[in-house]
Amino acid sequence: MAKIIIGFTGLIASGKDASKKYLEQKYGAKSFRFSTILRDILNRLDLPINRDNMIEISTLLRNTFGQDLLAKVMAKDVAAAAGDIVVADGVRRLQDIKYLGQIPGFTLVSVDADPKTRYERMIIRNENEGDSQKTFTDFQDDHERETEKTIPEVMAAAKYHITNNGSLEELFAQIDKIIIKLKE
Repeated sequence: MAKIIIGFTGLIASGKDASKKYLEQKYGAKSFRFSTILRDILNRLDLPINRDNMIEISTLLRNTFGQDLLAKVMAKDVAAAAGDIVVADGVRRLQDIKYLGQIPGFTLVSVDADPKTRYERMIIRNENEGDSQKTFTDFQDDHERETEKTIPEVMAAAKYHITNNGSLEELFAQIDKIIIKLKE
């Protein structure tokens, strides 16, 4: 079987991470997140891991070393990964697709959910410092940030689209169908 490489794109708290974790657990997928690079830098600098700091670090790196810097790093890591299934989580820009799309076996998958559902998930998971205190207006404002504005365009370029408004079982069933198609 040829290597399957799935890039997940989607708005904040749409279910990309749950999808990635499912592929890791059920299929033994190797995974990479664009935000891991940023989290590693913030940890090393002993700075809070929150959306503001990740956006600031991302912007500084891209403005200093090129807009495609993170895309190149991610594509290099994904291409070198061993395993039958590899996941690139957090595809946000068309440059990301440009580099990942050059790797044989790459498929872009969008994950989406209604805004209220995504907001509730963000509050519960509290992945970034301060997420649990955000209002729905704060959550909506986050979608206007530089790192989020290009995501709908990237989602439109996806080959497969997952709607994640239901249970985890419903999400996983959609992922399984995609894996079956990709294995054919």
